[in-house]
Amino acid sequence: MSNRYSSALALFLLSGACLSVLDASGKWVVSSSGLLLLLWFRFSGQVLMALTMGLSKEGLALFHTHRPGLQLLRSVLLIVTSLLFFAGVQYLPLAEASAIAFTGPLWVVLLSWKLLQEPVNAVDRWATYLGFAGILFIVRPGTDVFHPAALLLLGMAIANALYQLLTRRLVSDSALTTFFYSGLVGFVITTGLLFVLPIPTELPLIVWPVLVLVGLLGGLGHVLLIRAFYQAPASSLSPFVYLQMIWATSLGWLIFDQLPDGLTFVGMGIIALSGSIIVVYRRYAKAHGTNAGAAQADPTAVRPEG
Repeated sequence: MSNRYSSALALFLLSGACLSVLDASGKWVVSSSGLLLLLWFRFSGQVLMALTMGLSKEGLALFHTHRPGLQLLRSVLLIVTSLLFFAGVQYLPLAEASAIAFTGPLWVVLLSWKLLQEPVNAVDRWATYLGFAGILFIVRPGTDVFHPAALLLLGMAIANALYQLLTRRLVSDSALTTFFYSGLVGFVITTGLLFVLPIPTELPLIVWPVLVLVGLLGGLGHVLLIRAFYQAPASSLSPFVYLQMIWATSLGWLIFDQLPDGLTFVGMGIIALSGSIIVVYRRYAKAHGTNAGAAQADPTAVRPEG
């Protein structure tokens, strides 16, 4: 293992840890702060980090985009994904919420196949079916375990998939430019809403540093991710993205005393397996010059809510 790849992997894993702590912090604080204030801090941190890293690396070129309309639409989807995730995670254990959110790449395959009419190979199709079976182990509709908030997380996963599909259309813009605009649009919209919608006026003192932490972790997590991708191909880091479910399970247990039951663990494992199958087959197809199909989910795309 080269030093460059080792460094990229360390940055990638640290990014996942930051975003998992962000998810846990958001779950802990949202009942006090409300969704709007939480999202404002989340996007403020992203804008701050994007400007800090982007201006030093790209200068004023950071602000240049070839497709402003697409950047705007993608950024709105980021707001939707963040809103749905934090709305749903209030009522669901962190591990279950994260596992459902990680089905985004599976929805990318399905939407590419059904919506965009892109060819999808048999491996991707069956891996996607397997992943959706994993969801049923977690959600268990029709039983006492089912909670309606799971539908918010499923909606988030679909919005995340659309977000990823639009990201594939923005290859003409740099990663830092896209990172900046997705944060900027969220910051502008949430700032505007702060003037027209009610927010809590008296918050416990501990809430404020946690909100600041949410902003810093959101920005830092994505900056670390971008730096990791500068040092190693995304495909080489992909198999490790599902370690975030381990972080989520651990944090859910330590902070909220919530530990998934046996069937939920099975569902989480199935989702991780299905996503890994897509990643491994994609790398195999690329290495052997075969056509893996146009509709390829990018499991390295960290859930944008975090």
